[in-house]
Amino acid sequence: MDQQLQENHKGQFGSNFGFLMAAVGSAVGLGNLWGFPYKMGANGGFAFLVLYLVLVVFVGYVIMISELALGRKTGKGVVGAYEALSKKYAFIGWMGAIAPWLILSFYSMLGGYCIKYALANLGDLFGAGWGVGDTDSATYFSEFTSDMMQTVIYSLIFVILTVLVVRGGVSGGIEKFTSIAMPALFVMLVIVIIRSVTLPGASEGLAFMFKPDWSAFKGTGWITVLAVAGGQMFFSLSLGMSIMIAYGSYLPKNESLERNALVIPFADTIVAIMAGLATMPAVFASGLEPTQGPGLLFMTLQTVFSNMGGLGPLFGFLFYGLVFIAAITSSISLLEGITAVAMDKAIEKGKKPDRKKLSTILGISIAITATLVSMDGLGANGFPQFFGQSTWLDAIDLISEGILMPLGACYCAIVIPTQLVDDEATLNNAKFRTKGFYDFCIKFVAPVMMVLVLLGQLDTFFGLGMFG
Repeated sequence: MDQQLQENHKGQFGSNFGFLMAAVGSAVGLGNLWGFPYKMGANGGFAFLVLYLVLVVFVGYVIMISELALGRKTGKGVVGAYEALSKKYAFIGWMGAIAPWLILSFYSMLGGYCIKYALANLGDLFGAGWGVGDTDSATYFSEFTSDMMQTVIYSLIFVILTVLVVRGGVSGGIEKFTSIAMPALFVMLVIVIIRSVTLPGASEGLAFMFKPDWSAFKGTGWITVLAVAGGQMFFSLSLGMSIMIAYGSYLPKNESLERNALVIPFADTIVAIMAGLATMPAVFASGLEPTQGPGLLFMTLQTVFSNMGGLGPLFGFLFYGLVFIAAITSSISLLEGITAVAMDKAIEKGKKPDRKKLSTILGISIAITATLVSMDGLGANGFPQFFGQSTWLDAIDLISEGILMPLGACYCAIVIPTQLVDDEATLNNAKFRTKGFYDFCIKFVAPVMMVLVLLGQLDTFFGLGMFG
């Protein structure tokens, strides 16, 4: 079927603003508000920030525009898009489809945690008796994660909310929701930042983020930091999987590909830095450690809010509310990426794709895996572990963020013709101002960087000791 027929069946964004909010919403998620601050904290602060910015400019942008161009050119999801280049590239598309499915397995769990903590702080705000109260935040977190019933229920609530938006379609569901949610997220984030940076002792957190410290670059240790920053970039920008290709397929031909590919990484990076400003000053002001994993978001910061006095629950509710918004806008895109693949397969069989049915079926499959990950309780409930990792979250993260996404992005740089990107970027006589930069980076810089990221990820996850 031709592209026009696919557009009629699958939908399109009604405006460029709607597309940008959906794409930025996909990029801005837990990867920014949870992952970026704690990974920055564990990997040298400023040194991590420098390498992250280098990767965004020289790798993130070129992969972003390549994936958007491939999606818009073919009008298909990730599998069909790569098949349109060559049937032998179908495996790249399937890697891109598996990655978001795996990510949603633990993303739904963390999204459920956000709902729980937002409601708990709301309970404290109104003295409802079902909040954190006077309970030590570490104890509260431990009791919650070990309560399988609670964690599963909240995870399933998050999955259901995600499915409901995707069932609504591109313009009626995704675009409408993200066009409201993303501006709200920015406003809430600014409010939390103002409170965080005005806490006594917050300057130490700012110094941690922005004071130059090049010790991480000694020897080959920088490769480890590069790998963490690279994995964070792929995860945060939704690259190397199905999302941007699917969203590109919904982008009208009259919209600027280059401008959108520049705006999305820029907005995502700004939010990542803002997330650091919302968390790190508060962490240091409270004399807490900046190197924790999920604990940074759910234990450390809850301690901060609990110590703020009467206004603490308000800021806690605002913070976890914005984290929830960031999480669900990303989960919507993750589910949409694989739903687009399922709709393409229906179209190939000569059927009109039933978005509601397909997204629901996929949602059920995700709910099953999310239930298992939630029951693991971040390794606290005695479940068998895999790949030498301490939690199911880490094991799934290893496969998706550590392997599939860097590999997918590497293949993207190799197999997507530069002429295809040039053609899409210059539609309607548009100028491709970054063409020279793009051609150089996609041929020489991006592949090398992505190989180093992949090696560093494997070294870190499996403890191979290749880099210091």
